[in-house]
Amino acid sequence: MNINLRNAVIHNVTGNSQAELEDTIVDAIQSGEEKMLPGLGVLFEIIWQNATENDRKDMLHLLENVLSR
Repeated sequence: MNINLRNAVIHNVTGNSQAELEDTIVDAIQSGEEKMLPGLGVLFEIIWQNATENDRKDMLHLLENVLSR
């Protein structure tokens, strides 16, 4: 069976409200399950692809700060 993970994740969250999207993200993180990481990666990919250059710099700055603690 050939499943396109990106399409499945996008299909599962398309049309969700901000609250529903937040619940999805929080649940994935709090579960601590490795199998949730690819879905979060797809969501990050969507964010990155649709972010402005300034948004990307802000994300990288935040990530760098958090990882250097």
